[in-house]
Amino acid sequence: MSEKEKTTPSVEEEKNNEEQYSLNDDRRVKVLSPGTLVAKRFFRNRLAVTGLVILVLMFIFSFVGGLISPYKQDQKFYRTDAQTKDYAGVVFNDEFRYFVNDSDLYGAVAQGKTLLAVNGAQTSFVYDDVTYDIENPLENVYIVKVGGETVGIASKELVNSSTSNESFSFDFTYSALTATPGSTFDYDGATYTVDADKVIFDTNGQEVAYVSQYIVRAVMGDVFFSREFKNELLEAIEAGAESFVYSDDTAAEGEQVEYLISYDAQKNLYDIKQEIDTTVFDTYSSPSKQHWLGTDRNGMDMLTRLMYGGRISLIIGFIVVIIETVLGIILGGISGYFGGWVDNLIMRIVDIFYCIPSMPIIIIIGAAMDAANLPSLTRMMYLMLILGFLGWPGIARMVRGQILSLREQEFMTATEATGISVSRRIFKHLIPNVVPQLIVIMTMGLGDTIIMEATLSFLGLGVRFPFASWGNIINDVNNVFVLTHYWFIWIPAGVLLLATVLAFNIVGDGLRDAFDPKMKR
Repeated sequence: MSEKEKTTPSVEEEKNNEEQYSLNDDRRVKVLSPGTLVAKRFFRNRLAVTGLVILVLMFIFSFVGGLISPYKQDQKFYRTDAQTKDYAGVVFNDEFRYFVNDSDLYGAVAQGKTLLAVNGAQTSFVYDDVTYDIENPLENVYIVKVGGETVGIASKELVNSSTSNESFSFDFTYSALTATPGSTFDYDGATYTVDADKVIFDTNGQEVAYVSQYIVRAVMGDVFFSREFKNELLEAIEAGAESFVYSDDTAAEGEQVEYLISYDAQKNLYDIKQEIDTTVFDTYSSPSKQHWLGTDRNGMDMLTRLMYGGRISLIIGFIVVIIETVLGIILGGISGYFGGWVDNLIMRIVDIFYCIPSMPIIIIIGAAMDAANLPSLTRMMYLMLILGFLGWPGIARMVRGQILSLREQEFMTATEATGISVSRRIFKHLIPNVVPQLIVIMTMGLGDTIIMEATLSFLGLGVRFPFASWGNIINDVNNVFVLTHYWFIWIPAGVLLLATVLAFNIVGDGLRDAFDPKMKR
């Protein structure tokens, strides 16, 4: 075989080569597919792929994580804490208390003169031409008489009921204060006995009252202290103890309650605090095996709230962007295709919407929804509609600009010549050519919407309890103490919010570069 025959391909080989590299070859068509070219350009961009991976993880975390979480988004957890609360106050009475039998003769001025007379060791005083005689039957007890009739008593000791908070009549008080320990006195047809501790018993041996210089008052008006409790309390005070343990009606059966005693010298008051085990919300608990990111101020699992919060934030972002895009495509497409007065009218509407102060409007609407006390779900739906209705002008202007240039091209002349309807020209031939730009704007707009929702929720105008969003989770940082001491409340939500918005922006940039490769040149 000659050298020429060896180097020159045969006719059959040339035919096979032509078939191999034919433009009709399936592999060749696949390589030239615009969608495939865009995808390849996108996946060559490592930063864009990183953003896409982050978004996929966020969707899995929000939508799948909430399903596998053992807790619900509004499930509350509780713990038992030993809490102290004001329970009672005890005063040692070292000043005279006055009991009046005749208010006309023994008023405030006469009471003051009694104090002066007692301090001056006088047995009588004159006021308003009336002579008042003072008797001292017992220590710290002074009887004031006018013409032999008792008009009042000045005493540092008090008669306290052993069965209720009710006070006694003047006659019973007089008899109890003037009775000596171990004696008896008659009142209202009954005989009462006074023991050595000045405790008063009736004829059946039931304790009725006791005389003491200590005044024990409950913080709550409907609480009554038993005689046993008062005895334990006063013994602890006289012994200088800082606490004592007693089981009363406020405790469970057999449970001992500890009472703390502190003395306020300025008020001359013993402050009694009750220390009891109370079931409360497990608020701001630190991360643990049960709660990997701790709990919030309502005692709810933070990790579960973050999962459901991401779901709400992403759903709001997508729905708002869809509303914006639909309105923008319709109005922008009509404006760009028809032009003339239609374009002028729609663009003036767009200018009006650009001039609307969005934040004040949203604040006013949020206040109105608060006043109407709307349910949380209804409020969230209104929020999405408002954000979508206020955000379409930018998309409409972009669509209008693209269609203004596309409608003059040859393929649009062909659609007009073939008699295709106006609606099909706009939505079947013009709008699909704007889709690349729309995808980029929608992707980057999602991040802006999520930031807006988070801002509104932080201000209390967005998603409300029991629904969670990353914005209302971060709302807890309006408390400086939470900001500085409970990092697990707001840092995870802030990181998720930052990562999601950043990922949407990165993916948007990657799509823009993929649709328009000249951006990289």
